Formats: sequence, structure tokens, C-alpha cells
Amino acid sequence: MTEDPLRLRYDRLDYTPFPKSVTLARRRAHRLLTEWGQSELALDTALLVSELGGNAVLHGCLRDRLFRVELALTEHAVRVSVSDPRGELLPSPRTAAPDEMFGRGLLIVGALSDRWGVTELTVGKLVWCELDVVRAAGRSANRQESRPMPQESRPTPVTAPSRNPERPAARWAS
Repeated sequence: MTEDPLRLRYDRLDYTPFPKSVTLARRRAHRLLTEWGQSELALDTALLVSELGGNAVLHGCLRDRLFRVELALTEHAVRVSVSDPRGELLPSPRTAAPDEMFGRGLLIVGALSDRWGVTELTVGKLVWCELDVVRAAGRSANRQESRPMPQESRPTPVTAPSRNPERPAARWAS
């Protein structure tokens, strides 16, 4: 196997299909992005891993089958890929009712990432998304100070994210 010269960093880990695994994957993604020098993308990447991993656990896993989380850093983007064994259930964004507990994950992925899609595998599927590294550099140049917002001044979460008109719509890989 030859190594991709554009890939700077790579990580892959299989998880058991339990909700606690999503937490572990999210924390691992945040730690790795910080170690890889992409702390500006660490929170967004962790959230994307959480959403895609949660979908894998809820909709894509079979008993005794694992789901896989892959992170790849290139010169231009961070790629998050989550694969699971249920290829017959392809994800699609939907509008959830305000009182529904679930149904907004792919809307969050679409709003947060620069690109996303699904690749059908021989067994299962792979859902991926990418965050451009360039946008992270632009954001850090515009910030005066980077520190967490105090709990009392954090905005109230909205029920569904608004679509960012600057980002392209989701594309399905074939």
C-alpha cells in the first residue's frame, strides 16, 4: 500500500455500537485535531464525529458489528468518515418537527461542514464530511482572543440550524 503524499495525518478506530462509543470518538477527534495543530477545527470536527457516529449507532449498526471513525488531515481539509454495516439505509436530511428529539443530525452536518456525502460500500456505507483548513486559518486571523464563552452568556440552542448560503448543498457520492 502506498501512502497518500497529500495526507498529513490519519487516524482510524473501530467502536462498539453503544452510545458511550460516540462520546469516546468525539473526545478522541477533539484531542487529535488539537495535537495535529488544528485547534480551530477541533470543536467542529468533534461535533461532526458525534453526529455521524450517533447516526451510525442509531440507524446503521447491527448486533456484534462495529462502526469505524476515520480522520484525515490534508493540506486543504479535515475529512471525517464514519462507516457502518447497514448499506441499505442511506441517510438523507429531513426536517424534524420542533417537538421531535431526533432528526437534525444531517442538517447540522450540512450547516457545519464544507462538503459531505455518502459512499456505498460492498458491505455497508461510509458517510463523510470535510472542513476546509483554509477557513479555520481565516477565522483565527479574525479573532482577537480565543477562549471559551462563559456558561451564562452562551446563546440558547436553536431547534434546527439555518442553512449557510455560502456552503454548497450536500452531494451524494456515487
